[in-house]
Amino acid sequence: MLVDSHAHLDSDRYAEDREAMLARAYEAGVETILAVGIGDGPNTMHAALDLSRAYRSRPHMPRIVVSAGIHPHEANLADENALNKLDALAAESEVVAVGEIGLDYFYDHSPREVQQRAFVDQMKIAAAHSLPILIHCRASADSTNAWDDALALLDEHWRTTGLGGVLHCFEGEYRHAKQAMDMGFLVSFAGNITFPKAQPIRDVAAKLPADRMLMETDAPFLAPAPNRGKRNEPAMVRRVAEQLAAVRGVNYETMALTTTENFYRFFRLSGTGNGTLFSHPSRKLRGEDGAPDAR
Repeated sequence: MLVDSHAHLDSDRYAEDREAMLARAYEAGVETILAVGIGDGPNTMHAALDLSRAYRSRPHMPRIVVSAGIHPHEANLADENALNKLDALAAESEVVAVGEIGLDYFYDHSPREVQQRAFVDQMKIAAAHSLPILIHCRASADSTNAWDDALALLDEHWRTTGLGGVLHCFEGEYRHAKQAMDMGFLVSFAGNITFPKAQPIRDVAAKLPADRMLMETDAPFLAPAPNRGKRNEPAMVRRVAEQLAAVRGVNYETMALTTTENFYRFFRLSGTGNGTLFSHPSRKLRGEDGAPDAR
């Protein structure tokens, strides 16, 4: 059983074969996908939730849970209306996290001070709904500047919530992962861990505690080798699991089960990774309130 902890299922790149793509994921053993709800910007950040609801009753499809958030690329659009929309989406039962949010100093599509303000504003919304956050962090070339700023903001505005989150598509240094794990974060690895020049990422993956690891595709981006440069999709998360297993010296089944269990436990979701239902002592499982589980 596999979980893809980060995929952009609402991408236009799936417009022609979205149902077939989801069926391929199910055939590959992917039982749950976290569909990241950033859309093409705040105006469409509801699209992942709409998609989840459209496919909720389809047989032979993965369960789809969702997030909602404003990506740092669109931080300049995080006005009062956009934040109010995020606040409303965060109240929906299918939404399990706020994100992806954070800082991107590599592209700087929004001014850095604007990115930081939007990041903090969205942390406040997540905290109000007791939701974890999904972090996008990319530093400028040959620098750790975005990581330094992101971790400082998390320490100031997020640590005390105790809600933690996920470092999506991690490509920082071990010390960054360690600082975040000390605040309750998990670390997720994507298809770029298979790239020839990704040894620093593999080195971090080899050192992390097993119970703090997730895996993802970031589909339709970052297709793993040997499909690099092609459209990615959730079925390819199996290749990430194989690479992580090799890096850590365990078999594929162990890696798949470990990351699946980590996902269900962290997000307080029911799951069937090894026949166990995972839950959190302070929070009732989503979907157990008498209503059908929407995922």
